[in-house]
Amino acid sequence: MSKMVLHRPHLTCAGIAFALYFQHLVSAIEVPLDSNIQSELPQPPTITKQSVKDYIVDPRDNIFIECEAKGNPVPTFSWTRNGKFFNVAKDPKVSMRRRSGTLVIDFHSGGRPEDYEGEYQCFARNDYGTALSSKIHLQVSKSPLWPKEKVDVIEVDEGAPLSLQCNPPPGLPSPVIFWMSSSMEPIHQDKRVSQGQNGDLYFSNVMLQDAQTDYSCNARFHFTHTIQQKNPYTLKVKTKKPHNETSLRNHTDMYSARGVTETTPSFMYPYGTSSSQMVLRGVDLLLECIASGVPAPDIMWYKKGGELPAGKTKLENFNKALRISNVSEEDSGEYFCLASNKMGSIRHTISVRVKAAPYWLDEPQNLILAPGEDGRLVCRANGNPKPAIQWLVNGEPIEASPPNPSREVAGDTIVFRDTQIGSSAVYQCNASNEHGYLLANAFVSVLDVPPRILAPRNQLIKVIQYNRTRLDCPFFGSPIPTLRWFKNGQGNTLDGGNYKAHENGSLEMNMARKEDQGIYTCVATNILGKAEAQVRLEVKDPTRIVRGPEDQVVKRGSMPRLHCRVKHDPTLKLTVTWLKDDAPLYIGNRMKKEDDGLTIYGVAEKDQGDYTCVASTELDKDSAKAYLTVLAVPANRLRDLPKERPDRPRDLELTDLAERSVRLTWIPGDDNNSPITDYIVQFEEDRFQPGTWHNHSRYPGSVNSAVLSLSPYVNYQFRVIAVNDVGSSLPSVPSERYQTNGARPEINPTGVQGAGTQKNNMEITWTPLNATQAYGPNLRYIVRWRRRDPRGSWYNETVKTPRHVVWNTPIYVPYEIKVQAENDFGRAPEPDTVIGYSGEDYPKAAPTDVRIRVLNSTAIALTWTRVHLDTIQGQLKEYRAYFWRDSSLLKNLWVSKKRQYVSFPGDRNRGIVSRLFPYSNYKLEMVVTNGRGDGPRSEIKEFPTPEGVPSSPRYLRIRQPNLESINLEWDHPEHPNGVLTGYNLRYQAFNGSKTGRTLVENFSPNQTRFTLQRTDPISRYRFFLRARTQVGDGETIVEESPALLNEAATWLPPTAVDLASPTATPTTPTTTTTTTTTTATTTDTTTTTPAATTLPATTAASTTTTTERAPAATTKQELDTNGSSIWDIRALANSNWANITWSHNYSAGTDFVVKYITSNKTEKSIPVKAQTPSSVQLANLTPGMVYKLWVFPIWSSPSEHSYITFTTSSGERGSSPGARVRGMSLRVHGGTGVVVGGDRARRSPRPPARPCPG
Repeated sequence: MSKMVLHRPHLTCAGIAFALYFQHLVSAIEVPLDSNIQSELPQPPTITKQSVKDYIVDPRDNIFIECEAKGNPVPTFSWTRNGKFFNVAKDPKVSMRRRSGTLVIDFHSGGRPEDYEGEYQCFARNDYGTALSSKIHLQVSKSPLWPKEKVDVIEVDEGAPLSLQCNPPPGLPSPVIFWMSSSMEPIHQDKRVSQGQNGDLYFSNVMLQDAQTDYSCNARFHFTHTIQQKNPYTLKVKTKKPHNETSLRNHTDMYSARGVTETTPSFMYPYGTSSSQMVLRGVDLLLECIASGVPAPDIMWYKKGGELPAGKTKLENFNKALRISNVSEEDSGEYFCLASNKMGSIRHTISVRVKAAPYWLDEPQNLILAPGEDGRLVCRANGNPKPAIQWLVNGEPIEASPPNPSREVAGDTIVFRDTQIGSSAVYQCNASNEHGYLLANAFVSVLDVPPRILAPRNQLIKVIQYNRTRLDCPFFGSPIPTLRWFKNGQGNTLDGGNYKAHENGSLEMNMARKEDQGIYTCVATNILGKAEAQVRLEVKDPTRIVRGPEDQVVKRGSMPRLHCRVKHDPTLKLTVTWLKDDAPLYIGNRMKKEDDGLTIYGVAEKDQGDYTCVASTELDKDSAKAYLTVLAVPANRLRDLPKERPDRPRDLELTDLAERSVRLTWIPGDDNNSPITDYIVQFEEDRFQPGTWHNHSRYPGSVNSAVLSLSPYVNYQFRVIAVNDVGSSLPSVPSERYQTNGARPEINPTGVQGAGTQKNNMEITWTPLNATQAYGPNLRYIVRWRRRDPRGSWYNETVKTPRHVVWNTPIYVPYEIKVQAENDFGRAPEPDTVIGYSGEDYPKAAPTDVRIRVLNSTAIALTWTRVHLDTIQGQLKEYRAYFWRDSSLLKNLWVSKKRQYVSFPGDRNRGIVSRLFPYSNYKLEMVVTNGRGDGPRSEIKEFPTPEGVPSSPRYLRIRQPNLESINLEWDHPEHPNGVLTGYNLRYQAFNGSKTGRTLVENFSPNQTRFTLQRTDPISRYRFFLRARTQVGDGETIVEESPALLNEAATWLPPTAVDLASPTATPTTPTTTTTTTTTTATTTDTTTTTPAATTLPATTAASTTTTTERAPAATTKQELDTNGSSIWDIRALANSNWANITWSHNYSAGTDFVVKYITSNKTEKSIPVKAQTPSSVQLANLTPGMVYKLWVFPIWSSPSEHSYITFTTSSGERGSSPGARVRGMSLRVHGGTGVVVGGDRARRSPRPPARPCPG
């Protein structure tokens, strides 16, 4: 439904009706891209191609003025020139291309291109309207010669400023200016000598060597590709002292050595202390300041009242020019340049005003309607000044067009009511102001077309069972047809349930089933007729590998067989292929591929690797992988064979059958070179959880018979699993079933509690008895309750589910509750009584007299008057102070207004709210909370926080471009916490254990770079940088300059104070890395870290992990301050699966790989798509097996030493459901993924980053 927002301050009754009318306008019809339909339907003209508005042409070439249009019938074209009809046929030099409006002006036979300059406009017409091009202003490029002039020798004093004027001839377009000597050598430019935007060459001060060359201004013209050179300037520099190169090189101050007086800066361009500049929105703004002075001044740029526009500013011409790209209205304001040298500084203010040529807010779109339908055209544009909107129809002002009762013009909108055949036309919207104009064409076409189905007839769609599928039926008609779907030519319209019909004609099935097969018919209907098409749907069985290859360890020369038995839909062609190490497997003479597997004859070491069976049809595929290990040992050396999991036990037998016990006996399987340590007995019952196996008991590996305790009324079935040091066997074949007799329950449900889910009820819940506690058929529960009053009456209800709801209870009163188990053999003993409460209602009152006292820049003290207990209507949980940051006291700093709260105990009437942001405006309100939720809110209180000290700068980068200097670069603090007043840098040289004295530098708040001249090339430097506000100095960031390349050193990746936090400040790597392992009462390992890193102490875990020594790097690596990392990898393992989770600070959308290897070297890798949180479940693991595991980005590869280990459980009763594992704490640098994890490196994450002003 279309809607329009009116911006008038007052509406008349007619205006209100007009606005409400818009809510009933129908959606426009869309013509499909089908070429057959488009060739049959009438269509008004549409301009598809035209020349640019300001069109400059080369006078040496023919002129082409483009105008292309489409329509049905094909449009005809005409032109106007300077507002008058342009008769193309009368000018022999002008022609128009066939089936096009493009003009061709040919000068091969002579003629002057200048005679054809002017303003051109193209008109495209057919029976349904006229479309217009923009007005094309044609100009011929001009490359005038430089006027003859005599240039005298310029005499100038050494140290004086000088500007050499260029004054190039006015070309079209303007030429490119550059300066060279008469010998065509480029003039060297720097902050002392540079070219201005007007083409003049400026000298901040003239030096004697400037007279060694002459200076010529050159103009390069675009179209003619010619360069014109002005007569060169020659300089004569008057000096006080003779020139002596040797003495100048040996003197530290060239100006004083030459006797040149040092002067304060003065502006050469622009003049004075202020100027103004107007720029149009969307273009680049270029501000320029050129100053004289001895020595040459430095230029810095600022914006009054804020920072320079972020992300769109660029300094050019040695900081003398400031470019702001793609200017917008918010870039208006006052900018000033500061020119300074050691003698002083001056500044010039430039007032920038941003105007705008018209630009579209809503450009009118083509409108196709059926007879009798309503619609509208909207033309909204903006600019500065506000553009005027003018409507035309077929190229004529709409006021002068014939009256049309179905059309109404309302400013920037035209409304059509009850349109009829014959009212098609092309409408033009012209939006203009003093800076330009926009012209848009939009046609209104009224069509009556009977329904047509655009899809091919009798389509056949095949889909795999239980997959989502879609049947397409694209259609067209005017009025828009109604489309319905039917199955097998009968029944009701398909929509709802498993079917969803879309407006575009598609029928979607959430899950295709076998019963969904059949013929589907789509029928499109409108008042002019109907059309239909049929689609046949076939649902196929999925392709599944029912027995895949298994990991094998074989001897060289043997004949292993890899199974691959596939079940698939018989109507689909099946293709089975094999991969080795993820590459297509070459089936040679030693291999035989069969329908259900692959056999390798005379297996060799080269055959070792991953084998993948891929079964595919035209619709789907399945794959299974296994690892083949080939042993290169003699067959008679059995003691050297690797240990394997034991074979499964067999021949289970039940004897000594009793009421509550039975003896289970089994025959052990082969231990496969590793003695059996345990047997796990499991049971399954078929009443409560059929098919689910539970651990019953565990026995030593030396026995093969055990007496099992049983529960009444359970139909038992048993199986046995053998365990050795390698892992667990496959379960045995289950035993026969054994049914025990029933009895009354011996225990009652646990976990009984009563609580309200609504204000007028109480829900009684409990933990139900399991299959071995029911003791008989028809298990049920007798629920009894009464108000907590000895004189009250008991109510009771018998239920089978572990839940009962009592309704119509008073608000929050105590009840006595009992739940007793019962089956067909009797009741359990009398249950205990528990106390529950009926439902709570929201509190009725808010805290009053809320008072705030600001303690410091990050905390306030609160006091309030508590509510009366009668108004709480439930259990008083706490008082909450909700607060949010409304704004920052710093301009242009975005803040998050996310609401937060602090909780206080219910017996308190005062508290502290901390962790506030300094220098901000806050709002606060209080509520009292019970179990139902928050009560009404108190009056909102507002308060500001004072300035604080800033956080540390975001980073401090150190670069050593050479042996003589060190470049520092830093960023503003992430949290300025006030108005920055500057930066303080302390640094000291050190060489080994020797440390030099500390030096101090102070910088302005906008300076973020510093170059240090080294006193010697050997020492390293340690830097301490902090920002400050008027409150004081902030946090310090510490960095050390890297060691030089000739220092033989290994490299440790940068570590942080908080290893678990991806935003922690990196510290400098030391020149050596030492990794040690200490022995303690636990089995944890400890890795030493550089002195700058502090690791928090942690409690020892119950699992054993191993940290291997990281190898020393043999090459020097660059420190990556923006390195990403993975940390806190965890494995929650059961007997045959494990949940893996990790944390990271890679960019959103990064995919990962989880790689794991068993203790018998079976390796698997699983790709993990980007998700939050990062996790994956490993299935089909081996019980009791030790695994190594890596996590790394999909574009990277794992480090050999950066893994964690975990062990799957053996499945015994009472074993831990998972294992917490520890690994190495490393970082990711240079795009190489390294696993990061470990409890020792885990801390609470830091708060999210906040924007810094500017």
